[in-house]
Amino acid sequence: MTALQNRYDFVLFFDVTNGNPNGDPDAGNLPRLDPETNQGLVSDVALKRKVRNYVEASHDGDAGHRIYMSERAVLNERHQEAWEQTRVQPAKPNDYSHLPRDEAEARKLTDWMCANFFDIRTFGAVMTTGVNCGQVRGPVQITFARSEEPVLPLEISITRSSVTNEKDRDKERTMGRKHIVPYGLYRAHGFINAKLAGKTGFSEDDLQTLWTALRDMLDLDRSAARGEMSARRLIAFRHDSALGNAQAHKLFDRVKVHRRAGEETIPVGDPRTHNLPPARAFDDYAVTLDRENLLQGIEIVEPF
Repeated sequence: MTALQNRYDFVLFFDVTNGNPNGDPDAGNLPRLDPETNQGLVSDVALKRKVRNYVEASHDGDAGHRIYMSERAVLNERHQEAWEQTRVQPAKPNDYSHLPRDEAEARKLTDWMCANFFDIRTFGAVMTTGVNCGQVRGPVQITFARSEEPVLPLEISITRSSVTNEKDRDKERTMGRKHIVPYGLYRAHGFINAKLAGKTGFSEDDLQTLWTALRDMLDLDRSAARGEMSARRLIAFRHDSALGNAQAHKLFDRVKVHRRAGEETIPVGDPRTHNLPPARAFDDYAVTLDRENLLQGIEIVEPF
């Protein structure tokens, strides 16, 4: 398939209700926070994990849609598979820790990995862990997501009526804790580099798979901690060239979020929002997009 020819920059909005969108293992699994602003954070790694899980589930190992960084994967076994399938010979017998000296032979290994694994083709990978298949810089990058307003995580006490060990049979219940964000609207930015897409083979079909994954990944990711997370809106700016026709930050500035106050809307961050009750639903916000006076060569695409 032909590699993607156009650069894209995109904005993803998703929200959480009474859940923990991304626990921080360094803070007892509390929802991640920016300590200076109390805005909630969701790591880029967490978002990419959800994309991987969705593609793996929806394509069920179809050719070209295997997932390299999947649960319980042994990465060196996948690297070894590339050596065997391409029949590339190492420079020294049975020494797979170094790429072949011939650049074309080395490229066969990375090309095979890109062709077979969607997440390598999309996000890239470092494949130099003992059995060497080189490094790939992926065309798709996603930032940390940040909540539009500060969030106040709650620590909820919970009880359990059963016990783990026989010696505790007479105990009526055990106590535990879980942490939730009552509500938060999160915004993440993404970038798709067409020049890198040409090197990994990331195609238009792959782009549609990515859009679908971003739309539906949270429906697949339900859990007690993330029962109500929803992808709300995806706004993409398509450039008519590989290098792009505008700076990404200027395009992102066209996407604004306001708080609803009756018939009025107030920009997030405006001091007047301090007098409003805390947001508890997506309808408490208005996401606006300035479509006027777009630079030539920019098209707005809204996959959902």
